[in-house]
Amino acid sequence: MQTTRAKYHLGQIVRHKKHPFRGVVFDVDAMFSNSDAWYEAIPEESRPDKDQPFYHLLAENEESYYVAYVSEQNLVADYSGEPVGHPDLDDLFGDFEDGVYPLQFQLN
Repeated sequence: MQTTRAKYHLGQIVRHKKHPFRGVVFDVDAMFSNSDAWYEAIPEESRPDKDQPFYHLLAENEESYYVAYVSEQNLVADYSGEPVGHPDLDDLFGDFEDGVYPLQFQLN
């Protein structure tokens, strides 16, 4: 059995390497766990390897807020010190402090 270690953690702010958005990690899949249709909608030359962590993000860009599902290879840590303005952050996390959002609920 292969062990996968996620590079980013819950509450951490990350930025996409290729697209202009950033977000807060709220869940991590050890490997791809979305639909085949979602995966195949990505242009073949841009499709990430499925055998890596994928992150669920409360994401934002200049125009909107949304939930994103992104492979680890397409993310970098965001050290800007700027908070994320996603309206659902308060449902999962406490106040922004020291560059991260602390969990506000108990995990199982």
